[in-house]
Amino acid sequence: MFSPTLFQTLSVLFFLALAGVAAGVRLAEIPAASGTIVPFSGGLLMGIAAFWVFPEVTEMYGWGVGVSGAVVGFALLWTINRFVYPVCPACSHSHDHAACAKSLHGFTPPLVAAASVHSFFDGWSLAVAEQPSSGGLRWAILLGIGIHKIPEGLALGVLLLNATGSVWRSGLYAVAVQSAMGVGAFAAVFLASHLAAHWTSFLLASAAGVFVYLGYHAIEGQTQRGSAIVMPALTGAAGAAILRLVPGF
Repeated sequence: MFSPTLFQTLSVLFFLALAGVAAGVRLAEIPAASGTIVPFSGGLLMGIAAFWVFPEVTEMYGWGVGVSGAVVGFALLWTINRFVYPVCPACSHSHDHAACAKSLHGFTPPLVAAASVHSFFDGWSLAVAEQPSSGGLRWAILLGIGIHKIPEGLALGVLLLNATGSVWRSGLYAVAVQSAMGVGAFAAVFLASHLAAHWTSFLLASAAGVFVYLGYHAIEGQTQRGSAIVMPALTGAAGAAILRLVPGF
């Protein structure tokens, strides 16, 4: 069953993502600042996986669970991204939106489907982090997802507007995409009640693999665009390491 805390967290992230989408729709292009925001969030995600999630899981359940879970999470998103469709519009799509003269015909269904998969795993990770076996990882998962929602929402808004040509349709699709976060959380809560603690920890370790993939993909995507990514990415990773030392996180 959903805890009040999980429901509140999902609600905050839902509206945070929609605010980013609204900004993206209004701007009609990914702002220049995204060249810094995206690699920063990528470095932060990789730092959280390296300094928070992975060490905590391996300490509680051993290297076997930590490594295998992270590999599965990474491989799953890699497979979807490689053979289905890019799962992170903020990270991976390289279309020049400023040069768009017409809608991206046929682009809406795969974009919505892929972004929904991404959102599903956001909710999944949050719900697993709420389980008693997750230790002190709730804040790490929340921070990583919350920061990444900003560039994700901006990019999604831009892509949806160019794909649909309609502000209200873009809004409806954005709501559908972010609602998948609740579906992912529900699925994780349902499965957690039927799984032993070590399987729950395996699913939590998979969140580290998901974070590493999204973080790497964000940084690599900006490299292809010629953006200066080294310092923002290192700053994000260092920030994750420093926050690890803050009491209460």
